[in-house]
Amino acid sequence: MSMEINLLGPLEVTVDGVPVRLAGARRVGVLARLALSAGQVVSSERMAADVWGGSPVSTVGKQLHIVISKLREALPGQVIATVPGGYRLDLPLEHLDVHRFSQLTRRARATRDAAAATGLYERALALWRGEALHGMGEVWARIEAARLEQERLTALEDCVDLRLSIGDHHAVLSELTAHVEAHPLRERPRAQLMLALYRAARPAEALALYQETRRAMADELGIEPGAELRRLQRAVLAGDPALDLAPDLGPDPDSGPGSGSGSAGVRVVPAELPADTPAFTARTAEITWLDKVLADAAPGSPAPADVAPGFAAPADVAPGFAAPADAAPGSSALANSVPGSSALARATPRSPVIAAIDGPGGIGKSALAIHAAHAAMDRFPGGVLYVDLHGATAGLPPADPLQVLGRLLRSLGVDGAAVPSTMEEATANYRSITATRQVLVLLDNALDASQVRPLVPAGPGCAVIVTSRRRLASLDGAEHLHLTGLDDHDATALLARVTGGRRVQAEPAEADRIAALCGGLPLALRILAARLAARPDWTLSYLAGRLADATSRLDVLSHADLAVRTAIAVSHHHLREEPAGQDAARLFTLLGLLDTPTHTTAATAALTDWPAHRAEAALDRLLDARLLEPAGLDRHRMHDLIRLYAREQAALDHPEPERRAAVRRAFHHYLAGAKSASLLLDPSSAHALADYDGDRPGVALATAQEADHWTDQESDNLLAAAYQAASVQDDPRTAIGLACALYWPFARRCLDRELIDLHTRTLEIAVASGDLAAQGLEHHLLGDRNQAMGRFSVSAEHLEQALVCWERADRPRRMMSTYNGLGITYAQLRRYDDALAAMENGQALAEAGALPDLQAIFLSNRAVIYDKLGRLDEAIATARASLAIWQELDNPARKGLAHDTLAHAHRSAGQLGEAESAYRQAIALQEEGGHHFGVATSAWGLGQTCHDLGRHDEAWQWWRRSLDILHDVGLLTREQVDQHLAQTVPDTPAPILNVL
Repeated sequence: MSMEINLLGPLEVTVDGVPVRLAGARRVGVLARLALSAGQVVSSERMAADVWGGSPVSTVGKQLHIVISKLREALPGQVIATVPGGYRLDLPLEHLDVHRFSQLTRRARATRDAAAATGLYERALALWRGEALHGMGEVWARIEAARLEQERLTALEDCVDLRLSIGDHHAVLSELTAHVEAHPLRERPRAQLMLALYRAARPAEALALYQETRRAMADELGIEPGAELRRLQRAVLAGDPALDLAPDLGPDPDSGPGSGSGSAGVRVVPAELPADTPAFTARTAEITWLDKVLADAAPGSPAPADVAPGFAAPADVAPGFAAPADAAPGSSALANSVPGSSALARATPRSPVIAAIDGPGGIGKSALAIHAAHAAMDRFPGGVLYVDLHGATAGLPPADPLQVLGRLLRSLGVDGAAVPSTMEEATANYRSITATRQVLVLLDNALDASQVRPLVPAGPGCAVIVTSRRRLASLDGAEHLHLTGLDDHDATALLARVTGGRRVQAEPAEADRIAALCGGLPLALRILAARLAARPDWTLSYLAGRLADATSRLDVLSHADLAVRTAIAVSHHHLREEPAGQDAARLFTLLGLLDTPTHTTAATAALTDWPAHRAEAALDRLLDARLLEPAGLDRHRMHDLIRLYAREQAALDHPEPERRAAVRRAFHHYLAGAKSASLLLDPSSAHALADYDGDRPGVALATAQEADHWTDQESDNLLAAAYQAASVQDDPRTAIGLACALYWPFARRCLDRELIDLHTRTLEIAVASGDLAAQGLEHHLLGDRNQAMGRFSVSAEHLEQALVCWERADRPRRMMSTYNGLGITYAQLRRYDDALAAMENGQALAEAGALPDLQAIFLSNRAVIYDKLGRLDEAIATARASLAIWQELDNPARKGLAHDTLAHAHRSAGQLGEAESAYRQAIALQEEGGHHFGVATSAWGLGQTCHDLGRHDEAWQWWRRSLDILHDVGLLTREQVDQHLAQTVPDTPAPILNVL
């Protein structure tokens, strides 16, 4: 969790952006006293003297202990440490607004670039929410508040000095007037106001202000104004040129109407790019794309010799690091994605080129843009401009385009007094100045296209790189590039580069694990690199272990002023603030509750209980905000780290009953769909699934082909939902029903290991719930899958236990399928008498229940056993009896299996022509029914038959087809396939041997 303590106003404590209420003045006082000395020990005596006012109360020590205990209950972690002699607040200084204010002002004073320093001062002053330590009346608090207020006033006046130096005298007049009225005896702001009035062509008012100041000081203090004010008054009287703005840098060879030159007739060539990062990694395709786009704008022209030097880069970007917002300084390499579009060829460009880079927070858009801009800057002799538009900056509103235009115009040499005050005029001036120049403009961290449009220069030799979390599809003329996360190899390479490499070389497997847990997010990798740098005693295995705990992963991915949680929260906050984003904001947190890897409109509608069109609109809005990524047609994916944040927020936004109801609706959407698919793919599954209905209708499936396609598309989601349902403690029927509904579609895909693992879990649930019928079904299904994998002894144990459960549950009809499976397993164990007995018991029940499909299955399996016993006439007759029943039923896959059984019996009897014909019919029917494994089995038998007939080439065609299918469904590795292909006459593959 991330905690912030703000003292520049009433004391404010937040945890992950949520306010923490502290009851009682003593608790507020103790925490504020510790915060002002964060990281340092405050003695108990000092605390008692400050907060309790030094009153001789014998119980002060006990009261302090109670207050500390209450604070620890209210605050996360062990943020207040007990140390010898007192207490210490263990909170990073960056989490205190007092420290951030001091840090920003120090950086501003160390910066030579006036515009950049002004920005730093403004950020520092924006931290103030009122009087520091407001509401605290203790002596120590009043002293500290006065000290902090003096620092604020000094920073404010330093900022005004800078703004006056860059021609902002018109803009500061109102602010200075209010400041002077609030502090009438401070001479410095009065001097600043006099200078601003003079430069605004109002010298009489400047002199009147001096006289007013003189009277006030005489009345209140009995003294004359200081030497600075007196010198300034004389200079105003004399019209001293020293009071004018300093001239710009040099002569402008192209100055003229609309050139944007200041009064001195100079052209300013800005060079405002933040420093590139030396840790930039990968991104070859993206850099090539950007280089091509920029080359279309500026084929390459040398800078003129008399161009004035550029200004320094903004000082708030540390050397060697990338830009603010979502760039990953020090680890700015990004995904190996293929660019989403190519630049338009412009032999004679008539408009500026625009490269728009979009992607989620922390993906490294800014780092890529800055890296590419540095490589291309020599092509733009008119200069390079950089602006952070704060479209996704925590705690700051998006930049106003008019204010940005003012900054751009000043950067291009326009006198601050000449900057227009209306959008129309400022835009026209900006376009006029850039119409004949070759300027590269980097608009970083844009909110949307409307913020960017006024900032696009006019000249055909200009180029714009804009980064945004959103795809700026409505930005005319833009070429688009979407960034995704790093692949595992590049993520590990980036981690090695930013950590120095030795740790990665020492623990390469753990480095790979860390990269995977970060999901390829460069910001996350950069944070971990910073944490490793701060903790040289940490090993990669230790860090990977901490990351592996999903409940605290976002806490680990936070260091100093960097946090993955914050990067995600900005986009979520924007949705909450937008009237059109309310549905998306609600959906975002609910999606975080699901473990499914992708999200469709249908599943989302079930989760939210909304109509499909409303769910689709909310998904599109999340996609636009880059809180989701596209994963196919009507399919969206949420990054693992974003999912963790969404789940945290869901716990805050939705009561537990609401969360459970939403997840259950999603489970039943998948249950209903999987049951529908099972009934279409294998109608005999109706008996087993009769007890398990979905509460929702699920997707509409009409044919076996549709069921097969839907299952294929949703297999990962179905399995994830089933595992998640199995983890829910109080809804056993949903967990068991969903697992059983998946069985038939997944068995057709030979997902045996997945089914065994899942049903082992749901068997435990059935046992814990005391549901004998469910236990019988789970034992039966586990027996069936173990049989398919050749684990015949385990299979027999489960099937025998299933019979016991069915009998105890008084479900004799359910025993039929179990007798069938047990007969197959006994046959594989060569217990043929037991196998025939099991089949006969099952067939008797099927006949008694008038269930022709089950009668046909028992007949078919008895035919196989007769075949194994050498009773071939009985085998052929029984197989034909089974086939005759299937001819009357609409189940092509089962009909195909019956043909396969008959074909095998014919081949065993040496009737090869009849065997070949039956195998071909078996393949065609099973293809129609989508039974891939059955096709592989029959194709192998047809290959054997062709070989027996002396048609060896044709035999190999069928064997290859069978092996390819077995490889495609995951039952054979490529190495195993190659081993079979290397044989003169291949052995029958193990998966085929494992079936009866």
